[in-house]
Amino acid sequence: MNVRDPFGLHRKSALSIFRTTASRAAIDLTERAVEASVNAIEKSKQVADNFDMSFAVPKNVPSFGNPQRIVEDRVWGNSAVTSRGGRGPSQPAKNSGMFGEVQGRVGNLFDNREGLPMYKDKPYAYPASQRVRPIWRRKRTLLTALVLLSLLYYFGVFSQRRDTAVSPKPVWGWLHSSPESSKTADWLKRRERVVEAFTLSWDAYERYAWGYDVFHPISKKGEQMTPKGMGWIIVDALDTMILMNLTSRVAHAREWISASLTYDQDQDVSTFETTIRMLGGLLSAHYLSSQFPEMAPLAEDDPGAAGEDLYLEKAKDLADRLVTAFDSPSGVPYASVNIGKYEALPAHDEGGASSTAETTTLQLEFKYIAKLTGEKYFWDKAEKVMEVVDNNGVQDGLVPIYIHATDGTFRGHNIRLGSRGDSYYEYLIKQYLQTNKQESVYLEMWNESLRGVRKHLVTYTEPSGFTIIGERPNGLQGSLSPKMDHLVCFMPGTIALSVTGGLTEAEAKKRSTWTKQNEADMQLARELMQTCWATYKWMATGLAAEITYFNIANPPLAESAPHRRPTDNLDGDAQAEWRKDITVHAMDAHNLQRPETVESLFYMWRITGDIKYREWGWEMFKSFMNYTAVQDGGGFSSLSDANVVPPVMRDNMESFWLAETLKYMYLLFSPNDLLPLDKIVINTEAHPFPRFDMGQLFSTGWKRKPRDAEGKIIK
Repeated sequence: MNVRDPFGLHRKSALSIFRTTASRAAIDLTERAVEASVNAIEKSKQVADNFDMSFAVPKNVPSFGNPQRIVEDRVWGNSAVTSRGGRGPSQPAKNSGMFGEVQGRVGNLFDNREGLPMYKDKPYAYPASQRVRPIWRRKRTLLTALVLLSLLYYFGVFSQRRDTAVSPKPVWGWLHSSPESSKTADWLKRRERVVEAFTLSWDAYERYAWGYDVFHPISKKGEQMTPKGMGWIIVDALDTMILMNLTSRVAHAREWISASLTYDQDQDVSTFETTIRMLGGLLSAHYLSSQFPEMAPLAEDDPGAAGEDLYLEKAKDLADRLVTAFDSPSGVPYASVNIGKYEALPAHDEGGASSTAETTTLQLEFKYIAKLTGEKYFWDKAEKVMEVVDNNGVQDGLVPIYIHATDGTFRGHNIRLGSRGDSYYEYLIKQYLQTNKQESVYLEMWNESLRGVRKHLVTYTEPSGFTIIGERPNGLQGSLSPKMDHLVCFMPGTIALSVTGGLTEAEAKKRSTWTKQNEADMQLARELMQTCWATYKWMATGLAAEITYFNIANPPLAESAPHRRPTDNLDGDAQAEWRKDITVHAMDAHNLQRPETVESLFYMWRITGDIKYREWGWEMFKSFMNYTAVQDGGGFSSLSDANVVPPVMRDNMESFWLAETLKYMYLLFSPNDLLPLDKIVINTEAHPFPRFDMGQLFSTGWKRKPRDAEGKIIK
């Protein structure tokens, strides 16, 4: 039996394992048995009278790694966050967020505290509820805790843990303890809190929706997006668990991928989403498990093992199906693929046009699998798209957001760095970095586009002077819309990455290649980062809206115009001047647990070394914990309205919550030598790939046509 996988392919009766071995697997099962018994005792309300604890150990129970039930049942399960509408910021709240009702007794249970203060640094913080529990409830809680602690001590489970990255004894008073200064903060402990949040999310999914593509944490059910499921959540979260060293959970996910994941399904899927999440997730898992065997080590991944290439084999199977999307007259991929029939399909709207960002955000994945397999057609198909797009000769490197797969021409004139435009720009610089800066054409295209962004999209708000990237919905000759999707907040980090190539700013400045333009670009990155952070601070929950509008001058100030800058200390006072610069429409107030801002915080911290970016990330993380936790052990949910307290829940956990948002939080609080930025490139779904040399087999198969000063092709 493989003791690292007690619920794996060699599954036995949990009871028999418990009786016959004292291995780590047995201890793991003991934890689960204790969990089941205590829950039964709680439900019967007869802890004191029914202490004989006679029970049968179930064969299939949820993971107990990182004290799931203690945390969920006593903290998350009693959260004051509800799935219904709440009050606006000016009204007193009966509840006080996640810890309002339970923080005092949780503190007593784990910390020996009388009470835990709520946030002091949030615009709309409310005092903890003072409702007194009935005496029998308090006794039951105490007795249950004593029984559980006694059993855990008896079986020795405090001495061993399955998942080595997780603190063996969580003390949930951390969220409300006295604030640490930047100099005294223990960032590794803060990182452990992120791991705990991840395991709460994952274990809720594992318990209520295992194998399903969609998870509804409030209703505690799952749904499939295809007849047999695509492993949407499992595959997307896999490399996060490897990084976090969550070995048992990786083993369970790997088992599902091996035994249950099949792409032989008569189903249309999004070319883009399936590539960045599923193909990217499998390729990243292959990279991490093969190059960093100390991360969540599994015998199945060892060289020579029968399943050594599982992730790569699945990735190759999927890529063979997805690559049919490129079989269009122009080479621009169609929006969808029937993965069972190997058939490409045009989009159902926009006259069948594909999204520009989606057609140009497949290249990292297909180039990497080409490098791994030696299959050159993956490379050639993906790179051809870049030539077709560039041959349109757009002005100043700014592309409309739709493109026809039939002839490779753009549809419409809408230009933005939000949805359907964003990752085109991101993958320009990342393609350059992926091949160790050997494809200079992509650096040239990136620099041209960034100049275009400065010239046509950057302006400043009034009265405070935030720097924003607006939109040109009617083309570059049309008016500037002061609208920013949350998606645009990938730009600060991407700009900084483009300037230094992944080195620190201090290292890059020592090189002879450092220029005044590099200095200006870093300043733009800093200003945009502050703007993205302001969109969080403006909201009642401290969690940004999906779309934010800004107050700008008419006509808008040019990027080169002198402008004031707001202070980093964004006062939470509802009457603070900086708040006048921002507006959020009611229909845009949802928060989907998106990663772009924390992604940029991660890059900005690594590159500048400015501690404020870590602190902003920590404050953001606390807001997620406080306002998105779901009752009764459901994990976390996206929000329908993040500008009321308590917020309105959406009853959905996005897969990128696990794949991106929590991963970037983890990396933000990690030492800088974990995935060093000058050695890797991270895809748009936060899946890390290695940088590599192209070698003799691969090359840039096209050259740019001559351009004028505006980037238009000279005929």
